[in-house]
Amino acid sequence: MTKFLAVVVSVILIISSYTAQAASKSTSINLEPQVAVGAYMGLVEDHLAGVLRTVSVVAQTSEAKSAKWETVKPLLDRISKDLPTGPTVWLALPDGSYYTVESGGLTDQTLMSRPYFSRLLGGQDVLGDLVISRSTHQRYAVVASPVIENGKVVAVIGVSVKVHLLTALIESKMKLPDKAYFYALDTDTKIILHRHLDRVFKMVENVGDEKLAEGFKSSMKKDEGVFNYTLNGKKMCSVFQKSKTLGWYFFIAQEKK
Repeated sequence: MTKFLAVVVSVILIISSYTAQAASKSTSINLEPQVAVGAYMGLVEDHLAGVLRTVSVVAQTSEAKSAKWETVKPLLDRISKDLPTGPTVWLALPDGSYYTVESGGLTDQTLMSRPYFSRLLGGQDVLGDLVISRSTHQRYAVVASPVIENGKVVAVIGVSVKVHLLTALIESKMKLPDKAYFYALDTDTKIILHRHLDRVFKMVENVGDEKLAEGFKSSMKKDEGVFNYTLNGKKMCSVFQKSKTLGWYFFIAQEKK
């Protein structure tokens, strides 16, 4: 069973990688701005959705349903090795305790206070919840699926994707014009993805000012559009789209000449 699942996991990850490669080829030509931002958004969605498909498959195995670390660890090891975004792959128990591939076993932390954990215990998948690790202070997007046996959640399989490595992965697939870059915000204008790592997980008003944050919030009342703004004395023009899958807003911005 473990060998079969390793093959299934690999196939899912390869499919996700192929999708990203195909999307990156389409962005290498001269695209309309909204098409380009849609391609960028699609790369992120496809990567995280691929991770969710993988953990969902693992969550349905007898190994996962055993809720025993040593039994499920070989499957989690494979996920950790195959993903390019430096993930922390973990098995959590209903009391909030959890094991990680990275640590090699049980951690001294708990997930019980994490807002997403109650949803997992309620039988829901989690896709893209944002957290800062209490131990490493790394920024992550969490993808996880509950393990259900006899109608009860007995464990959770999760992957915490490092957002700076997700940004680097997408940048390697996208070819943008000079002085153009992409970023993503949540609905509260928290910066999720950005090439400047010092801005990640900061609020827009902490990078610019309150007036700039108000401008973003006003423009983000729409699901897509154009937003012109000034940041650090530079006049910027951006296009954006909202992801129906993640709820994030994806932007491509370029300095005006």
